[in-house]
Amino acid sequence: MATIEEALEIERLERDIFRGASTETQLPRTFGGQVAGQALVSAVRTVEPNFQVHSLHGYFLRPGNPDQRTVYLVERIRDGRSFCTRRVTGVQDGAAIFTMSASFHAGDEGPEHQDQMPQVQVPDVLPDASTSTSPERLWLMREWEHWDIRMVPQEEVTRRDGVASQQQVWFRYRHPLPDDPLFHVCTLAYMSDMTLLGSSKVTHPDERTQDASLDHAMWFLRPFRADDWLLYDQSSPSASFGRALTGGKIFNREGELVAAVVQEGLIRARRER
Repeated sequence: MATIEEALEIERLERDIFRGASTETQLPRTFGGQVAGQALVSAVRTVEPNFQVHSLHGYFLRPGNPDQRTVYLVERIRDGRSFCTRRVTGVQDGAAIFTMSASFHAGDEGPEHQDQMPQVQVPDVLPDASTSTSPERLWLMREWEHWDIRMVPQEEVTRRDGVASQQQVWFRYRHPLPDDPLFHVCTLAYMSDMTLLGSSKVTHPDERTQDASLDHAMWFLRPFRADDWLLYDQSSPSASFGRALTGGKIFNREGELVAAVVQEGLIRARRER
C-alpha cells in the first residue's frame, strides 16, 4: 500500500489548481482522510511559510473514485497579517466530491491551559494490529500497513460519567517523517478520519450499518510529530436518524493536547438488496 508521502502527493497544474495522486486501496471509494489531506496540502502550497494551519472544516459531498485522481481548486479568501483563509474544492469528473475551508495563523502570545490526558495503558503493552487474528484488524493492517494502530481494549478504556460511547486508540506512523511541521499536520489530517466513526459503533457492535464520513473539523493546538505515539481519545455523544456525532482529543505521549477533531458520519441501517 502507499506510503503517506505517496498518499499526500500533489502536482501543481496552475497557480491555484492542483492534482492529487491516486493510490492502491481495498476501499470501494476514496478514503476521506486522503482527500482531506491532499486538499490541505494544496492549501498549504498557497500560503507564506510563516503561517501554520490551525483549523480546517470539510464536507464530504460525493463518494470519490479511488482509481481516479482528484483535482483541487484553491480560492484565496483572505490574506491578513495574522490570519489567512483558503477554500479548497476537490473535483472528479466535473463534480465536487469534497469542500474544505482552512485557516492559517502566524502565531501570537497569550494564556495557556489544556485538559488532562486520561490514564490509559501505554502503547508498548498493547498488541500490534499486525499480530492480530481478527479479520477486521487484519483488513486494517493491509490497508494501512505503514501505520502502527493499537486499540485500547474496551474493558481498559478510561470511563467518564455520562458519556454514551467511548474508544481510545494509540497510533503513529511506522517510518521516520520529514521535519517539516506542516507535513505532520497534513499527515494527521489524513489519519484523523481513521477509526473515529468506529467510536459510535462501540455500543452497537452487532448492528450492520452503512458507514461514511459526512463532515470533518480539526483544530491543531500544539506542535507534534505523527511518527511518535499519539493517543486518540474518542467519544460519540449522539447517534440518531442514521447519523452519529463523534469527537476526539489527540494527545502526545507527554500528555500535551495537540489536536481536536469533531466529525458527523452516516451509520444508517444497511439496506438488504
